[in-house]
Amino acid sequence: MTSSSARACDVHQHLWPPALLEALRARTEPPFLRGYTLYLDGEPPYEVNPADHDVAARLAQQGDVRALVSLSSPLGLEDLPPAEAQPLLDAWHTGAQAFPAGFGAWAAVGRIEPDRAGLAELLRGSFVGLQIPATWISTPRALEALAPVLQVCEGANKPVFVHPGAVSSPAEEELPGWWPAVVDYTAQMSAAWWAWHRIGRSLLPQLRIGFVAGAGLAPLHHERMVARGGRLGRTDPGVFVETSSYGPQAVDALIRALGIDAVIRGSDRPYAQPTPLGFGNAADHAIDVSNPQRFLIGGTP
Repeated sequence: MTSSSARACDVHQHLWPPALLEALRARTEPPFLRGYTLYLDGEPPYEVNPADHDVAARLAQQGDVRALVSLSSPLGLEDLPPAEAQPLLDAWHTGAQAFPAGFGAWAAVGRIEPDRAGLAELLRGSFVGLQIPATWISTPRALEALAPVLQVCEGANKPVFVHPGAVSSPAEEELPGWWPAVVDYTAQMSAAWWAWHRIGRSLLPQLRIGFVAGAGLAPLHHERMVARGGRLGRTDPGVFVETSSYGPQAVDALIRALGIDAVIRGSDRPYAQPTPLGFGNAADHAIDVSNPQRFLIGGTP
């Protein structure tokens, strides 16, 4: 257990360092930036707010809370061919290492020919763990194929953080701006949760793993899974779900399904803001302090 004086932690934010912005501006094919206009395949141009990636301003927002920042996996940077992905990943890692105290950062790796030795070196340094897109473990077979990369994290005693990956908007239909986050992202997270539930622990017996956005609320479907012939098993103390974009109603349901020890605080800043849960001081301490500490460094509830 962590002491009561330990620092609160927001495990899920995004902050683009200048090196990454410049690397995106140097590209001529999506994903790329022109000024602060972001161009992605299959999506309309997106106007990035420069203030969202102002390091000093974000640090002031944080107060006493430590923020763990990462690549925005829906950009699809990790899915690019190695010759294109590596300069962007290098820019991310170089820039993230320069963030001031008050921040920590998740490492990233390319999907094609992943550099496991390079990942091991990053994890020996200041990076808190590895973030992967949920699309990489959307089935048990996909999870099995990625296991050698995840074993690097297991061997380093560093966690894996599962985040929604890239989506493509249907060209024939104009959808509201919230559609990918509400429909595509939650479906990705749910698939990743069930793939892990099926074979994850048998492949990676010591790995700690966390799922963004309450794993798409997949844990709330455990009863349905059992009703359809599945087997739930015991609650896994090495599996966590994060709270971004959800409030008291959803988080209360997750706690009922998994227990409070599985729930960790994340906000998804700048795309969403922290939501007060109102569960009381003991619950806040568990979700904001104790549980993130166990997710990051291990230990028992």
